Amino acid sequence: MMRKLLSLLLAAWVSGAIAQVVPAAPASAPAADPAFEQRIKTLETELRCLVCQNQTLADSPAGLADDLRREIRGLAQQGKTDEEIKQFLQSRYGDFILYKPQVKESTWLLWGGPFGLLLVGVVIFAVILRKRAKLLPPPGRDEAALERARALLSDSAER
Repeated sequence: MMRKLLSLLLAAWVSGAIAQVVPAAPASAPAADPAFEQRIKTLETELRCLVCQNQTLADSPAGLADDLRREIRGLAQQGKTDEEIKQFLQSRYGDFILYKPQVKESTWLLWGGPFGLLLVGVVIFAVILRKRAKLLPPPGRDEAALERARALLSDSAER
């Protein structure tokens, strides 16, 4: 009875191990089209990883990035153009997926914000310079101070 149970467990283990073996690609598999691969790579660098947020899909090690790369490859193989793929992903995940979002009403602050902050900084700098200029006495000759300096110098020279 024990032998039958052990042989049954061994057979189940072996069949499970065989089922997990991935078949190897045939040696005569056609080489990938370099232009297609370059197109996919370019698309992956133009899209942002939703997990990492500061990396492109091409650079991201995240699992979601792998899924998105497979999805991009599948859409490209279906004959979709780059713009159609970007629009599909943008409609599904929002503007954030684009590494360079388009200029539209919802992204005006994103595109114009840095220039606005620069302008505010220049205005503040100009105001500070004007206030400093008002605090300094105007350059000119103070005859009384010159006479005192001459008197002090002549006194020290006589000693």
